[in-house]
Amino acid sequence: MLLADINLGEIFWSLLVIFFMVIYFMIIFSIFGDLFRSKDLGGLAKALWVLFIFVFMFVGPLVYLIVRGNKMGERALAAQADAQKQLQDYAQTVVSQTGGDTPADHIAKAKELLDSGAINQQEFEALKAKALS
Repeated sequence: MLLADINLGEIFWSLLVIFFMVIYFMIIFSIFGDLFRSKDLGGLAKALWVLFIFVFMFVGPLVYLIVRGNKMGERALAAQADAQKQLQDYAQTVVSQTGGDTPADHIAKAKELLDSGAINQQEFEALKAKALS
């Protein structure tokens, strides 16, 4: 009996509401990721932004995107480049600590890391170029 009371329009409306809720939470998570990744804000400013976003649930994210949204992509790219640099430094450290003295030894160790999945093809090429230089 309960199933007969729900019509197709209500199902579509519920799906639409759920869709926009998911989009809203994705925006909130990306804002918080950007907010805590940002190095130009102090702890108090970050706490005030979080409080502002929670108190003004719909206007807060829009204000954040208007005020600080133009640099969100740049901060994300900088964080990604930093993580890539750290990974390359770590891979180079692992290769250099294995005890290989010649460039061929370094390349062979890097190839082992590539085959094991510890590094990708780009990192292997970078290590190979560094060993040959």
